[in-house]
Amino acid sequence: MQLAQPSSLLETIAEFCRRNRLAESTFGRRVVNDGKFVARLRDGARVTPETLQRVAAYLERHGVAAPQAPRELRPLIRVAERPADAGAPEPASRQFRFFDNRQKYLLFVSTCGEKEVIARRIGMELGHLRPRPPAVRVFDAGMGDATVLTRVMREMHRRFPTMPFYFVGKEISLEDVRLSLDKMADRFFEHPATVLVVTNMYYTEAPWLAPKAVAAATSLVWHEVALTGTTAHEFGEQIEALEPFLARHWQARHSPTSGNPVYERPVVLVLYREDFRFLLHDIVPRQGRAVADFDLVIASQPYRARAPLEFKAQKVIAPLARALGPGGRLIGIHSKGGDPGLEIVRRIWPDENPFRHSRHELLRAVRAELGREARRYNFNAYSEARAVFRYDMHTLPTEIAASIGTSTLLAAWNAAVYVAQIDDERLAQVVGERRYLEATREVLQAHGGLWFLDESYVISRKRS
Repeated sequence: MQLAQPSSLLETIAEFCRRNRLAESTFGRRVVNDGKFVARLRDGARVTPETLQRVAAYLERHGVAAPQAPRELRPLIRVAERPADAGAPEPASRQFRFFDNRQKYLLFVSTCGEKEVIARRIGMELGHLRPRPPAVRVFDAGMGDATVLTRVMREMHRRFPTMPFYFVGKEISLEDVRLSLDKMADRFFEHPATVLVVTNMYYTEAPWLAPKAVAAATSLVWHEVALTGTTAHEFGEQIEALEPFLARHWQARHSPTSGNPVYERPVVLVLYREDFRFLLHDIVPRQGRAVADFDLVIASQPYRARAPLEFKAQKVIAPLARALGPGGRLIGIHSKGGDPGLEIVRRIWPDENPFRHSRHELLRAVRAELGREARRYNFNAYSEARAVFRYDMHTLPTEIAASIGTSTLLAAWNAAVYVAQIDDERLAQVVGERRYLEATREVLQAHGGLWFLDESYVISRKRS
């Protein structure tokens, strides 16, 4: 069956469902495991390249050609065309954005326990906080799907059950913002005195909720939502109703110079409970008057491991340190290497060295970047026993044996290359052979499983 190729992905899907007498909700569940997928497209939602590939592959298996550049995709990814005399194309390593690969990410987080272990490590820092009125203030420098943040929120409720909370989460991915907000209804129910702010701004902007460029500041979208009701179900319905707003405004493109995702326009979404408006009056941020002064800054994997040391210090950690209030603490976490995961990678690429900068080198670079300001801070690399921690890939006790199932091997391989940030071009060169599976099997059997090492560091601002 061949359909004329319209410019709209929605039109293609609607025509396919009509001809096959298939409900649009069924199509969404079969293709992307989301029964509301088509409805979201009708409301103006945009799709990522990975989602478009999944839809196109499904349609092609049924004899239908999907549009290659539908209008649902264009506002999300807009890469500037290279001029004719620009010379050779950029190397794959420059164009590559590993953490934008959705399938690898989802498989990694579902098979490995990194987020749970990171949340416990962050929980150790809560005992050192000395919050100041009017609220405990926390900034999450890479909210992701909020698995770490919600665990931290639960631990904070246990430690500070009567104190108001102010959270700011930075996240540019529309999919992760959806997943994050979906977890928040229960948090508003358990701890009503909570203000949650989500933004897509840069590290140098997000803590203060203020874009630096004039053009960005004039296009800022500031949306405040006071949740009504008293139950998590009511809060969840109102949060879900934000979907059209997110689809319309939470759009990104790739920078033509760095390849990093950047926002189309800055967005600030503020959520709190209407019945606590009076108590939270001095905590809810106002446009143009937001302050940072955070008690805790979470910087979990906030930069690519291969990024230059100067970039990590200047563009990420130093601005976040400046966002601390007196007595505030920044905890940074990144991959360390020296584990079975890296051993798998080096069985295929012996000279691979993705983890180029230790916590000690990074702290020295941040101290240099801060200059005279560095006197206001303490830089704590800690001992290996405290700073370094391990997380494992989840396996059954009987899975690592003489014969390891292919699904386990593939999950372990995915985790190893995800953590090491191996680009797809190099992966394509080896997955056609079985050598990578044999290397994975040998390492798993040698160590009785697969685990990885992260290391942490703390920058604390002095109280006076």
